[in-house]
Amino acid sequence: MQPTDTSLHPVPDALLYLAGRWQVLRTAQDLAGGMDGTFTGTTDFSDLPPHDDEGDEGGGGDGGTEVDKGAGGLSHHESGAFTWNGVTRPAERTLRYLQASAAGTVRVEFAHGGFFHDLDLRTGHYVADHPCSLDMYRGEFTVLGPDRWRTVWRVAGPAKDLVLTTEYRRDRARR
Repeated sequence: MQPTDTSLHPVPDALLYLAGRWQVLRTAQDLAGGMDGTFTGTTDFSDLPPHDDEGDEGGGGDGGTEVDKGAGGLSHHESGAFTWNGVTRPAERTLRYLQASAAGTVRVEFAHGGFFHDLDLRTGHYVADHPCSLDMYRGEFTVLGPDRWRTVWRVAGPAKDLVLTTEYRRDRARR
């Protein structure tokens, strides 16, 4: 995937950049079924304690980069409302963003600790893949400025045919 915006903003330290509260607007397009949905809410990136789990190899066997043992990270907690097919419901998720061994990069994990994807925003753009059963998630991350970034996830496979586009804008009132 190529960046969709020519005005990329390099980020030397992803954790430092992401820390704080972000306003979120996500569109979900079901390409097979022709339905659309939206999510509106917030994402809070708050401090995690240093990563020192005994016996956790932080990248061995499950893909991704090694984590920097002893370094902290961020808890990514997203909450809001998701509207799909005319029905609005509360929605939330939690991820862990851990300092990877390469300076400024991140290992993203699900709340249960399973590997999701790596993240390297040092050029302002990054593409990550995540296989999920027989479907493939391909995420494109683009930093558009000091207070704005976007993700576009393309999900393709036998179970899903989706495009999820999320715009993040820093909430200056709660930084």
